[in-house]
Amino acid sequence: LRALRLGHNRLDALGRHVFANASSLTLLDLSSNALRALGRHDLDGLGALERLLLFNNCLVHLDARSFHGLPALRHLYLGSNELASFSFDHLHGLGPAHLRTLDLSSNQLGPLSVRELAALPTFLKNGLYLHDNPLPCDCRLYHLLRRWRQRGLGAVRDFARQYTCLAFPVPGSQVRFFEHSRVFENCSAASVPNLEQPEEQLDTQVGRPLRLYCNTSAPAVRIAWVSPQNELLVAPGSRDGSIVVLADGSLAIAKVQQRHAGVFVCLASGPHLHHNQTLEYNVSVHFPRPEPEAFNTGFTTLLGCAVGLVLVLLYLFAPPCRACGRCCHACRRRWPRTPSPLQELSAQSSMLSTTPPDAPSRKASVHKHVVFLEPSRRGLNGRVQLAVAEDFDLCNTVDLPLKAGSETASSTGSEGLMMTQSA
Repeated sequence: LRALRLGHNRLDALGRHVFANASSLTLLDLSSNALRALGRHDLDGLGALERLLLFNNCLVHLDARSFHGLPALRHLYLGSNELASFSFDHLHGLGPAHLRTLDLSSNQLGPLSVRELAALPTFLKNGLYLHDNPLPCDCRLYHLLRRWRQRGLGAVRDFARQYTCLAFPVPGSQVRFFEHSRVFENCSAASVPNLEQPEEQLDTQVGRPLRLYCNTSAPAVRIAWVSPQNELLVAPGSRDGSIVVLADGSLAIAKVQQRHAGVFVCLASGPHLHHNQTLEYNVSVHFPRPEPEAFNTGFTTLLGCAVGLVLVLLYLFAPPCRACGRCCHACRRRWPRTPSPLQELSAQSSMLSTTPPDAPSRKASVHKHVVFLEPSRRGLNGRVQLAVAEDFDLCNTVDLPLKAGSETASSTGSEGLMMTQSA
């Protein structure tokens, strides 16, 4: 028998050793009954139990050792009862190594030990449900729950609106923890000591060794580790043999792999410790980066100097290529270059012109690139006046555009080069 469901049966009590012959049970459902108390030996014999459902009962009292016979319990549901207190120090006989879910929502829990809450391992904080309880509006508890919410712990993040507290010792003065900041205006973070020990961040590379130490405030009698895969690690080590727990309680990994990335939790207990202590190591695993090739600066500088010297020598002593000159000259003859409008405009703007004697104040505007050519008939005597640009190719006279005109001719920036001859 692996699962036993006894819900909705109006059970008001459990007898001693009632489950003595149910050692193979992994699920026990006692929800929606009328149970008012849980004794020390009511759950004896359930050594393999992993899930216990006790929600929606009338539980008022839990014995200090009610769950001591449940070493494999992972999920405990105590919601919707009438519990006014709960011991988070020893969890009423439960060990925190396996426990992942503890539901205490919708009870009558009042003041809680913030120190005990802060000492719980992270994986249990993530599954600790305390909403819908008449908690006091305490500064230490407020800062602790707000930090859990900032860290993204599911139990607080998913039920943030259901977390309430009593602003005054009156039943009707409940306010929401994270929505009424005025209640906690006088709660400064500086006045509240560091309740939680921050997890230590470790970076390592694949293939390298790793050693983690469980450094407690006092000598511990029992030390256990929890891996990122929620595997309980005790001597000699993990099931696959990649993690070893040594005699001093430290954890050793010979060759780190990607599966070892995550949070390792050390659980320590002993008579000299005031409460169970937990230490957390957040291990990040990276692949080793390839080493860059060495850059020889001296060789590169020498090579650059040699190339520069060769180029200088070629420039100074190498004879020019005559065949290239003839080829270029033939290309210019075969395909005469057609000046662009901008080049024509620039050529025409550089022409010289004479100002008519009868208008001394008339000048060419260089900004408008206009040139006036108004020669006199008496000064030409039948000769030809050329209006050419300064960059006229004297070696190529075949392509010179000549035009015979009337007595005068005017050339503007938008027209081509013009030649005039008097009649």
